Amino acid sequence: MSFSVRLLGRHPARLYSWMPVLALALVFIASGCTRGMNPVTGNTRALGYSWEEEIELGREADQQIQQQYGVYDDEEVSAYVDEVARRVLAESHMRRSDTPQQFRDTEFTFRVLDSPIVNAFALPAGYIYVSRGLLAHLNNEAQLAMVLGHEIGHVAARHASQRAARQQLTQIGLLGGAVVGQSVLGGEAGSQILNLGGTAAQLISLSYSRDHERESDALGVEYSALAGYEASEGAAFFTALKRQRDQSGQALPAWQSSHPDPGNREVRVRQMAEEWRSRASMTERNEPAYRSAINGIVVGNDPRQGFTENNTFYHPELRFQFPVPTSYQVVNQTQQVVMVSPNEDALIGLTFAEEDTPEAAVQSFVSQQGLTVVSQDTRRFNGVTAQRALVEGQQQNGSTVRVLAYFFEHEGTPLMFQALTSGAQYDTYRAAFVRTIEGFAPLTQPDKLNRQPTRLYQQEADRSGPFRSFVDSSTLPDSMTLEDLAIMNQVGVDETIEAGQMLKLPR
Repeated sequence: MSFSVRLLGRHPARLYSWMPVLALALVFIASGCTRGMNPVTGNTRALGYSWEEEIELGREADQQIQQQYGVYDDEEVSAYVDEVARRVLAESHMRRSDTPQQFRDTEFTFRVLDSPIVNAFALPAGYIYVSRGLLAHLNNEAQLAMVLGHEIGHVAARHASQRAARQQLTQIGLLGGAVVGQSVLGGEAGSQILNLGGTAAQLISLSYSRDHERESDALGVEYSALAGYEASEGAAFFTALKRQRDQSGQALPAWQSSHPDPGNREVRVRQMAEEWRSRASMTERNEPAYRSAINGIVVGNDPRQGFTENNTFYHPELRFQFPVPTSYQVVNQTQQVVMVSPNEDALIGLTFAEEDTPEAAVQSFVSQQGLTVVSQDTRRFNGVTAQRALVEGQQQNGSTVRVLAYFFEHEGTPLMFQALTSGAQYDTYRAAFVRTIEGFAPLTQPDKLNRQPTRLYQQEADRSGPFRSFVDSSTLPDSMTLEDLAIMNQVGVDETIEAGQMLKLPR
């Protein structure tokens, strides 16, 4: 449960409620097509939102994004990214003298997310995110500037609002189904719980078109070139993404799933950079500054925020553990950990309870409209006293869903376990549900409590040799291969590394 202790409090906000999220969804549905200005072209066109609505949507979704991923807890890294981003932003259409004041006055926010996934994305009105996973895959400041310029370009060209205008009817239909499904605990429960909820999900689902990608690539080159960076360096990022995509059995990188590749991207970036060379002083790569800024960055999953080992989930920061049913997939997020059955027809999740006490939490849970209480009692296990309730709800298709919920405190923090499946299959899964939930216990083993993340350090090659010869495979995180590390360094596994060349190696 990549719980982030920074988010803990007496009333911790939860990104995803397993109950209705009507308010956020209705904000999105209420938006109709409008006409507004595109700061890049200066033209007026049909858009999904006014600029004021974009600001509000971005603000709402930003809270959800922070809770979903967590913000990387390194002030120096965050300050460095923010400094580079604002240097690029200063050259964008959002800060030019001929751009209307409402756009020039818009405050931009840049965040580094605590995620190992290679990802960067933008929300309307200037909320831009890069993951620590992406930072680990870049080699110099010019590459970062190009990525940030690309995302600033999406905001400046109002691409999300353009897509929303085209998808207005479709989005309303999707949202309507999502709202109904969540209100009865039904629909595709697994996918709903594993994905973002509310405004953030709807905004991110507005995947950009290839034309939007081409425009943002061009804007990324333009903005970074005008900021003095060697814009052609951005091509290396796209090459790394392509290598990651082409690995056998690898899923599409998150950045590419929401940014469809228009093809030959790295070639076009180099061509566009050459076109700008006569108009801008494109000299800076700033590799030493970049490598210094990310030296020691966490790579891979951070075990401090939870890890699974031998069918047991451990959380060193919050000092608890519980068993994981055999063959269940574990999805660890900032505000919850979810376990999904092999057939994806049952799930178990642990998250924060909103109420101050277990008694108040269970009462709030069972009193929800549309739920029928099957049983309710108090359970004690491993020093924990929990309020327990079994409820039923009906899905849109008429079938029944059963939810087994436990509410209890752990070291002063209210927690909630919920296990969900169809009414017909509840008896099949009941034993696994109870065994997992009542297996919750304080974590006391020193070797688990003291587990530390793998970090990426800069190291100068002391000789010439193939890349693989510099890697101690025992230092690689469980989820990382030698090929992954080579891609991270933008070299081949068997490529010759010259003496003095800088490498990023884990330890």
